[in-house]
Amino acid sequence: MLKMLKVWLNQENVSKDLIFLLLIGGLYSLGIFLSSTFVNVYLWKQSNSYTDIALYNLSIYVMQPLTFIVAGKCAKKIDRVIVLRSGVIVLSAFFLAVLIIGEKAAQFNILLGSLLGIGYGFYWLAYNVLTFEITEPDTRDFFNGFLGVLQSFGGMTGPLFAGYVISTLDQLTGYTVIFAISFSFFILAVFISFGLSRRKAKGNFSFRRIVLERKYNANWNKILQAHVSQGFREGTFLFAVTIWVYLLTRDEFTLGIYNLVYSGFSLLFFFLVTRFVKPSRRKQAIFYAGLVLYVSVLLLLMGDSLLLLLFYGAVTGVFFPLLYVPYQSLTFDVIGKSWNAGEMRIEYIVVREIFLNAGRVLSIAVFLVAIAFIPPETGIPYILLIIGGGYFIIYFSIKGIQFKTKPSGQN
Repeated sequence: MLKMLKVWLNQENVSKDLIFLLLIGGLYSLGIFLSSTFVNVYLWKQSNSYTDIALYNLSIYVMQPLTFIVAGKCAKKIDRVIVLRSGVIVLSAFFLAVLIIGEKAAQFNILLGSLLGIGYGFYWLAYNVLTFEITEPDTRDFFNGFLGVLQSFGGMTGPLFAGYVISTLDQLTGYTVIFAISFSFFILAVFISFGLSRRKAKGNFSFRRIVLERKYNANWNKILQAHVSQGFREGTFLFAVTIWVYLLTRDEFTLGIYNLVYSGFSLLFFFLVTRFVKPSRRKQAIFYAGLVLYVSVLLLLMGDSLLLLLFYGAVTGVFFPLLYVPYQSLTFDVIGKSWNAGEMRIEYIVVREIFLNAGRVLSIAVFLVAIAFIPPETGIPYILLIIGGGYFIIYFSIKGIQFKTKPSGQN
């Protein structure tokens, strides 16, 4: 089976663990994309409040980095695979909670967001650390690109299927069915995780030391600044565009079509970027992709037609992979060449996540302040125009990154 996958993927140096990690990432993507888009809509239909939706997402981004610190400490004491498994179980518990609470979910928006943030924290800490340990520089672009293909496939099929089910069945029944399917995907991911090789923990958790590493390592400081910029865009965009599309169409199936367009183009271009963007062209790809992604926000200001929104989805689907794959690979290369990376890789992942979520929290704070003074129905596109520059700013943080033969940090 493994040999067949290697031939199909045109990669001879792909390990068993890398394949299993991709399978877990694919199931995670299916489960999340099937339901997460519609959790925001589900809460919106109950409360009709942008503030409630923003607070739900804010609680995710507050709890996620805090959980990263706890998960990082755990990963230094117990098997990383167990930490990954714990994250998937908590994510399963989130969807189970939504199913149980049902039509009163909006009243527990902060609690539900916190539970989801905890699940994300455990899952992504372990997944990122395992990615760092399992991939090598010569397989890193392949892994990030193929994972992007799986994520795009999940984003393409999940929301469309969910939108069809929700719009066909009684809506409460439809949401129940979709959340239950997501729950089953996470349980399957738990079982697949037993195929991963054990990753024994060792060493002390030196979180503060890696925060201070910014003083000694210019590359590390620059990549952290870039992650704040990344988070500044994502914090609001990850929910506001979804709500905007739903308000325009008032139809979950059309929202699924929007995600189909976005993810369909992403699926193709994640594959192409993996094949054709070489390490020497990473910064150039990040610059042009970031610029186009920022300019594309203007499409949201040009009108409220569904055609424009679908065109916006297509543009972002084309250029997000061009930014994401080289940017993620560059990030792991910076960590890999930093001081004591072998022993401190968990701390590097934790600190990176804290800066990323700091940008997301700042983004939602700006959104909440803005809608207090501007009617959301007219102000959201302009708010997105301000926040949307985050991806473009990434380039100006990473353009000065240069690798030396020795790490620049000092013990």
